Amino acid sequence: MSMIENIKPAVRLNQVSEYYFSNKLKEIARMNAEGKNVISLGVGSPDLPPSKAALDVMCEQTRRNDTHGYQPYVGIPELRKGFADWYHKWYGVDLNPDTEIQPLIGSKEGILHITLAFINPGEGVLVPNPGYPTYSSLSSLLGAELNYYNLEEKNGWYPDFEELEKRDLSNIKLMWVNYPHMPTGTPATKELFEKIVAFGKKHHIVICNDNPYSFILNEHPLSILSVEGAKDICIELNSLSKSHNMPGWRIGLLASNPTFVSWVLKVKSNIDSGMFRPLQLAAAEALKSDKAWYDKMNAVYKSRRKVAEEIMKTLGCEFDPEQVGMFLWGKIPSCYESSKELADKILYGANVFLTPGFIFGSNGERYIRISLCCKEEKLQEALERIKNLK
Repeated sequence: MSMIENIKPAVRLNQVSEYYFSNKLKEIARMNAEGKNVISLGVGSPDLPPSKAALDVMCEQTRRNDTHGYQPYVGIPELRKGFADWYHKWYGVDLNPDTEIQPLIGSKEGILHITLAFINPGEGVLVPNPGYPTYSSLSSLLGAELNYYNLEEKNGWYPDFEELEKRDLSNIKLMWVNYPHMPTGTPATKELFEKIVAFGKKHHIVICNDNPYSFILNEHPLSILSVEGAKDICIELNSLSKSHNMPGWRIGLLASNPTFVSWVLKVKSNIDSGMFRPLQLAAAEALKSDKAWYDKMNAVYKSRRKVAEEIMKTLGCEFDPEQVGMFLWGKIPSCYESSKELADKILYGANVFLTPGFIFGSNGERYIRISLCCKEEKLQEALERIKNLK
């Protein structure tokens, strides 16, 4: 008997499986190795470059001899001020850069840190269905009690507060929200944020809005922290991955009241370290981008979106043209039993990868998602492949 057969993983691994995209991208890599040239319209990884100014700072600072040491857990002052100025300019939110902002190694890290800071094993977390799978998986890994709340097309993909009020919420400590919403592309509104903040205050539930998509095909970026009194009960995560084309740089932030920020810092400082200084300085420069830079980026996404809409129409899918963000979400025809059936048909028949909606929860079962993070000529090729699929 092999020694490894006597070793068992932690019980918590029974609560999760390998991340869908991790597994699927390995399969696509195998297909490409076989010469199938799969066009991936699955993952939301921006293929456009960051600003030239940010790249120049990164190169200049990396060549220095004094930028390669450990950095503060709280981030360097230049980055914290950059985030504060960015929030003031674009969201109309004033944040104290010294006490109300915590830079993160990507906002996904923040989901872990927030859960560790606020949730004891057995305590409840409200998770959107459909929603980003990491909200559920990390809650499960850390022993939280998952409580899904429904987002449905008939309600505009907004929470059903009447239904939530009928629940026993006594064990709920944290609620994940995500507007503009992924995967549905539902934009945020001030009225929606006001209702969510009021709900959190009424039931003493910490609200965490994950807000990485507010600059993509969206004329009116909003922050939940713009609601009066929101800092008392809310945390917002944000990221440069989508808004500034820096997904691999892993730069995000958490913003809230000083007490909440200090609790998260207790967790973070025991788990990881400060980010590479040139990364932080380059990020601070990227945050200075003007409207013309965002407009140029969005002109590319707008053009790509038209092709994605043609793909949806070719597949017989229905979609809301008012969606924002870097994806297109569509309802599949009734002739398919599931989103997996349609996605598999396209993948294995046309060598085009679309994301089946079931991975975002049961309310996503009848939907598929197309990423706009793909060159327009490749989107056009994907469209032609699908048109030619028998």
